[in-house]
Amino acid sequence: MKRLQSVDRGKLALGGLGLAVMLLFAVNIFSNASFQSAKLDLTQGKLFTLSQGTRNVLKGIDEPVTLKLYYTKLLGERSPQHANLFERVRELLSRYADLSGGRIRLELLHPEPFSDAEDRAVAGGLQGVPINSAGDLGYFGLTGNNTTDDQVVIPFFTTEREAFLEYDLTKMVFTLANPARQVVGVMSPLPLGGGDPMRPPFQQSPRWAVLDQVNEFFQVLPVPVSYTEIPDNVDILMVVHPHGLSDATLYAIDQFVLRGGRVLAFVDANAEVDAMSASPAGPSPRSDFDKLLNTWGVKLVENKIAGDLDAARRVNVRVAGKTTVADYVAWLTLSEKNFDTGDAVIGDIGRLNVASAGILEKTGVEGIEVTPLIRTGARSMAIDAAKVAGQPDVVGMFRDFKPGGAPLTLAARIKGTVNSAFPDGPPPPPKPDGAVDAPAAAPAKAPHRKQSEKPANLIVVADVDMLHDRFWTDTRELMGRRLLVPFANNADFVVNALDNLSGSDAMIGLRGRAQSTRPFHLVQEIRQAAEQQYRSKEQSLQAKLDDVRQKLEALERRRGAEGDIVLSAEDRAAIDKFRSEMIATRKELRDVQRALREDIDRMDAWLKFLNIAAIPLLLGLGTIVVTMIDRLKRKIRAVPA
Repeated sequence: MKRLQSVDRGKLALGGLGLAVMLLFAVNIFSNASFQSAKLDLTQGKLFTLSQGTRNVLKGIDEPVTLKLYYTKLLGERSPQHANLFERVRELLSRYADLSGGRIRLELLHPEPFSDAEDRAVAGGLQGVPINSAGDLGYFGLTGNNTTDDQVVIPFFTTEREAFLEYDLTKMVFTLANPARQVVGVMSPLPLGGGDPMRPPFQQSPRWAVLDQVNEFFQVLPVPVSYTEIPDNVDILMVVHPHGLSDATLYAIDQFVLRGGRVLAFVDANAEVDAMSASPAGPSPRSDFDKLLNTWGVKLVENKIAGDLDAARRVNVRVAGKTTVADYVAWLTLSEKNFDTGDAVIGDIGRLNVASAGILEKTGVEGIEVTPLIRTGARSMAIDAAKVAGQPDVVGMFRDFKPGGAPLTLAARIKGTVNSAFPDGPPPPPKPDGAVDAPAAAPAKAPHRKQSEKPANLIVVADVDMLHDRFWTDTRELMGRRLLVPFANNADFVVNALDNLSGSDAMIGLRGRAQSTRPFHLVQEIRQAAEQQYRSKEQSLQAKLDDVRQKLEALERRRGAEGDIVLSAEDRAAIDKFRSEMIATRKELRDVQRALREDIDRMDAWLKFLNIAAIPLLLGLGTIVVTMIDRLKRKIRAVPA
């Protein structure tokens, strides 16, 4: 003990400092090795937290998946937005690799002009963009391969798709990990696949984008409405706007459900997308699916659509020859408050757009549970479908709107034991032309079922228009390929529903991150308060400035029209006065506009101080306080009793 007391305190301090440094490095190394996959997300809404669907996909990978991320550094130097996006992509893929337990192998390549990496990028299907005047190309894309030589490519990461980054990356991993996809049969009289036999070739429409989204996860098989037997390889049947179906086709759907098949049905009391095929002056054809819906425990309210004051979309309309903006109560933008967020189908869906949607009501069939998935708000009303046909009176519907005080069901999940809509067996085939008596029914390929073998799981949506591109996505062309920029989660909802009906919840919750950023509410409040204070003054000053300019321009035009005429002293004085007023007004206007920014700039300065200096200062202050307390304790112990 005496030897320790005799040791130089300076040497002890140096030794302690060395041990502290060694301990710091040891703790960092141990933390990196042990807690590499641990993350803490303190953002509102857990913006940087991977969805459970992504985690399930990563856990379900059985064989290795190789991802190669290509990024040209010069592209980031020329475009800071792409540089920031690259960091997000790289960090997200690294996170995928950590959570996959080594089954995802990530490679990072930097393809520079005339390099081997550039040759590999081109061979992999990536698309380059010009980055300098010499015509050199920059690359920012991703290729993925599995052990069976399947390949998926993201040719180029565009900033417009940043909000859907997790969706795109997980979609790639899911596709590579599950090369054998389930079959979705699509039955509809609408031209979902593109074109329309009722229209001339030059008016043929492109394939609906929602099918492209479904095709990313499933094998899409068109099922003609004339089929009297659902193909055996169909796992899920997606029925869109069924009308004019024969009893034989309805019977095929009925027996498909009773055999354990799953159905996603879109019905409508006023399908606006079908209006182009119908008479322009009359209402759009109504879905005719009641025979099956009634046995499933729901009905589509006849000739009624759902209106909602709170969810109404703002649209441009012509009133008395002028364009104005009004709330269209038949076109709705629905948010989380309208969803059953406890159901896996909804997942992280944030926004759905519907147009003149129908209304579903329970019919009270015993043994069937009908759960609303999507509903309007309380300030809703059932509107006659005829009012939205042709040229609807948007302002009149808003003016005459009378809320009913109860929400209306727009989509529902149906569970339970379903009875056949054909209790007496298959319907007889149609009579041949000229026949008097109906021929005997053709023998069925499968025995007739009167009741479902196991509890059915069906989803019915009372809107067809929500599937059309115009209501959920903008379509753009990028380097010769079709690019979708969704502004609503309509397609995500469809894929969610199909995933759920397929019996797999691996992808549920994956889609629906429509925004990658969150608004700074405090800054917005400051800006709004400042605008309220200064906008009126700015408006009056701007009006005064415009008046002075008009007077000055009038005098200048007079001098120009009268040639070299010498203006009177009064005119010259007026011109000088107007110019002085204009300069003074412009200066005052700049002062007002500068004042509009002062509060926001002040808040920005405080935020920078808190982010950069406040925490180090607090740590330093805490260290000083702890040191002073320790010295005080040592002095107290050194005082003899």
